[in-house]
Amino acid sequence: MLENYFPVLVFILVGLAFGVAPIVLGRLVAPYRPDSEKQSPYECGFEPFEDARMKFDVRYYLLAILFILFDLEIAFLFPWATILREIAGDEALRLFGFFEMFVFLGILLVGYIWVWKKGALEWE
Repeated sequence: MLENYFPVLVFILVGLAFGVAPIVLGRLVAPYRPDSEKQSPYECGFEPFEDARMKFDVRYYLLAILFILFDLEIAFLFPWATILREIAGDEALRLFGFFEMFVFLGILLVGYIWVWKKGALEWE
């Protein structure tokens, strides 16, 4: 019965080999000559001026989550766009497809306006 899992084991081993081999080869082949400048911390072109464990403003996280949320919602437009010709060619689906996307974009617009009114997009 375990012979049925042999392809899975081979797949895992090949995946690990593809992940580990470049790291090991890079460590073996690449020159390793560290100096003080290479080992120093680097932050946006400046020397770090605060502790790395400082707290970020919660608005940064809120803006990042909003970006991901709206970006994912826009990604739902792509499947609709791929079948747009089929929708436009079928008389029964034409109005349904139009109003379906109209409702989706309306919900997206309402969410965007709500976030804008709450001041989540404001940055000081």
